[in-house]
Amino acid sequence: MGKDLLKAELPRAQNGAEPQLLLTSLLGDFWYWRDEHIPATALVRLLADFDVTSDGARAAMRRLVARGLLDTSRSGRTTAYGIPARTSEVIVERAHRMLTFGTTAPEWDGRWTVVAFSVPEQARGLRTALRSRLRLLRFAALYDGVWVSPHDLGADAQALLRELGIETATVLRSAAVPGGTRQGDPVSAFDLTALGKEYRAFTERYEPVLESLAAGLISPAEALRTRTELRVAWRRFPETDPDLPAELLPPDWDRSRAQQVFLEIYDRLGPLAELRFRQILGTVSPELAELASHHDSAAIADLYASLGDRRAHGDTPFEQATAARRLDEVTRSRS
Repeated sequence: MGKDLLKAELPRAQNGAEPQLLLTSLLGDFWYWRDEHIPATALVRLLADFDVTSDGARAAMRRLVARGLLDTSRSGRTTAYGIPARTSEVIVERAHRMLTFGTTAPEWDGRWTVVAFSVPEQARGLRTALRSRLRLLRFAALYDGVWVSPHDLGADAQALLRELGIETATVLRSAAVPGGTRQGDPVSAFDLTALGKEYRAFTERYEPVLESLAAGLISPAEALRTRTELRVAWRRFPETDPDLPAELLPPDWDRSRAQQVFLEIYDRLGPLAELRFRQILGTVSPELAELASHHDSAAIADLYASLGDRRAHGDTPFEQATAARRLDEVTRSRS
């Protein structure tokens, strides 16, 4: 297989990832736990590798500052951006979950958490809010007013009902009686067929990268682009996969292979991607370029273990913005 053909097969996002997401992914990969700010010109050049225009890149920076996800500083006519305090710990936690998600299925005691509720038609906004928040907890609708999860989420569900002021609801921890219909089985509430197709599509999209890696045909620029887009593509699975126990998964479940492909590519592309990050940053500030570094799965595991009581508690702008984005996504997906 020729070099040009292998290069042509490297996956690209069909519509391109949003500039804000690309930028936070790049900084989260190569610049966390750094107090130094990166000049805007360098960030514009980094995003240019992803076909983001200068105007698009600068707009993304302004929006991230407005959301509290980037800090900004000025020196003369130079504007620079950096990661806010306390965000690095959150990045480590999210990176650890992203890199370890799918390695094992959770254990199960055979019981379901069931939320049964009745919200009147005139309170449609409240009902929509409840459904969206239950989806964020990874419940699924078995029937209109009966939502289920195989995880022990009773306390979380009760807290949600109290927060929304819903009193006509019951939370149970119970086991299904054997002999019911397939449609009445709580596992039928989860669309595993569609999710399985997404895992297969991810694997088919990225497996050719392993061939290119084995042949030594991936450049630093391709490595940075591919690793970042891989990370962006994978991050949605830990957010949307209900992470069912092994007993409830179909025999041909494709998550394990997808996770292996993700992890191998992420780790192996790290040094090359870091080189490209340094190359671009070095065109603006050679001193800053020397500070950039990538983190593979082993390094992330060590950092995560070292956090101790510095782990996130949901009160940073990064966590709040992530929660708001997820709530908006699940609300819009069902509207």
